[in-house]
Amino acid sequence: MNEDLDRIADRLQAERPVPAPGYRGELRRRLIVGDRPPVAPRRLRLLIAAYACSGTVLMAIAAIGLAGAGPLSS
Repeated sequence: MNEDLDRIADRLQAERPVPAPGYRGELRRRLIVGDRPPVAPRRLRLLIAAYACSGTVLMAIAAIGLAGAGPLSS
């Protein structure tokens, strides 16, 4: 049984797809140059607040629905 698994492992290793050389080169260049820290959006705090508020509102709507009132009540 181990011999069968070894043959399958060898076959999978040999037939593994390899990205095109052009893609690998471009990726390497981007990774080498990309040592700069990422640029944050101008209004990052505003985005965070908007996502947090919308999540809180959605959780409140779900809680109201589970309580038996509101637009999503059963």
